[in-house]
Amino acid sequence: MPGPNSGDTVGGEIGAPPGGDPTGGSVGAAPGGGEFAAIDRFRHLLPAPPVGEVWIGDDAAVLAAVPGPLLLTTDMSVAGVHADLDLSGLEDLGWRAVAVAVSDIAAMGGRARDLVVAVAAPASTDLDLLYEGVAASARAHGCHVVGGDLSNAGEVIVVVSVTGVVPDGPGPVLRSGARSGHHLFVTGPVGAAAAGLRHLRAAPAGTGPGAAGESPLVRAHRRPRARLAEGDAARRAGASAMVDVSDGLAADLGHLADASSVGFRLDHVPVAPGATLAEALTGGDDYELVFSAPDAGRVLALFAEAGLAPPTLMGACGPDPAERTLAGEPLPPAGWEHSWS
Repeated sequence: MPGPNSGDTVGGEIGAPPGGDPTGGSVGAAPGGGEFAAIDRFRHLLPAPPVGEVWIGDDAAVLAAVPGPLLLTTDMSVAGVHADLDLSGLEDLGWRAVAVAVSDIAAMGGRARDLVVAVAAPASTDLDLLYEGVAASARAHGCHVVGGDLSNAGEVIVVVSVTGVVPDGPGPVLRSGARSGHHLFVTGPVGAAAAGLRHLRAAPAGTGPGAAGESPLVRAHRRPRARLAEGDAARRAGASAMVDVSDGLAADLGHLADASSVGFRLDHVPVAPGATLAEALTGGDDYELVFSAPDAGRVLALFAEAGLAPPTLMGACGPDPAERTLAGEPLPPAGWEHSWS
C-alpha cells in the first residue's frame, strides 16, 4: 500500500497529533502491530473480490457498474456519543457502525452493496475486535467492505459509507411522497434499544460487554439490524414515503411528515416487550422502518409473499401538516438530536 499521506483506500493519513511524533506510531493491541499489520489482519477477515473488481489494497476500489439508480450514504459512530464502551464492546461498535449506515439504504427500499470504513482511534485500541464487528455486520447485511482509512485520534470514531442499488420495480422511496389518506406502517415494535440501554445502565458489575445471558433488549441496543428485506417489500408494495427509526419514532415520523407536507393521526404504536411508551416514541436506535402507502392490502400481501412478519398499521396521513396526534392527543416531535452552539 502507499505511504502514510497517500489517502489510499485503506490506511494512510496516520500522522501524529499536534506536538507528537510525525512518523506516527503503532495502532492496535496485537504484538508487532502497526497500521499496515492491522489492515492486513482486517483484510483476512473479508471475502476476496470477484473477478474484475479490486477492493482493499490499492489507492481506490474498482467496482463493477450497476444498472439503475445508485444510492450513497454515510454515517458516523463515535464512542461516548453513539455508544458507551463501558456497556458495549468494540465489536459491538463496529457492528453498529455498519448497521446504521446500511439502514439508510433500507429506508430507500434498496439493497446494500459496498462499504468504505474509516476508523480513527487511540493507539491502544484493539482494532481486531472492532474489525471483527465490522466484518460480521457486513456479512449479516449482505454487503462487502471494499476500502477505507485508518488514523490515530483521541476517541474511537468509525465512519461507514455505503453504496446501494434498487434492483427492480419502483425506484427509491423518498421521504416526500406521503399524501393525505395514505396508511402509516412500522415494520416492528419500537423502544427495544432504549430499554436495553436502560437495563445496561442499571445492571450490576460484570454485565458489561461480553456478559452471558444477554437479553433481547440488550441485544437490540448492542447489535441493531437494518431492515433491508422489509424496505424492499415496502417499496415493491407501493410505499410512498419511508424513513428509518434512528432518532425516535416521533421525531422520524415528523421528518417524513415535514418532507411530505402532511399531518398524521396514529391510533397506536407497537411497543417492544419490556420497553415503555416513552422509549418507543423517543428512544431511537430501533432501525425499524416507518412508511406510508395508499394500499394497505397490497402491503400486507407483499410482506407475506416475502415471508416477513406483517408490519403494524399505526394510522394514516392527514391533510393538515399541523395535526400530529396519537390516540387523539398531540404528539410532540421529541427524540435524539445533536447539539451545536
